[in-house]
Amino acid sequence: MSAHRSEQNTACFSVTAQAGPGVLPRVLDYFAKRGLIPDQLKASRSGDVLTIDIHMIDMELELARYIGRCLDRIFEVDRVLVSEERFADVA
Repeated sequence: MSAHRSEQNTACFSVTAQAGPGVLPRVLDYFAKRGLIPDQLKASRSGDVLTIDIHMIDMELELARYIGRCLDRIFEVDRVLVSEERFADVA
């Protein structure tokens, strides 16, 4: 029996922003406008700082970087990091 290997790319967004009730919906709106649903989403608040981590499986890195630049324009957003993780699946 032979194993089939495929590579899965995941775009990872790490957003640090000022905590406010409208920040999370504004961040997610950039994905929703493109018909995208995050594969993983984690948001946590520590005092006045909101940290949002989003993972998108099989998102093109160019699109991820573009969305990252858009997120960086949100007034309350202090920092956006965009990275790519590659996982090898063995089936």
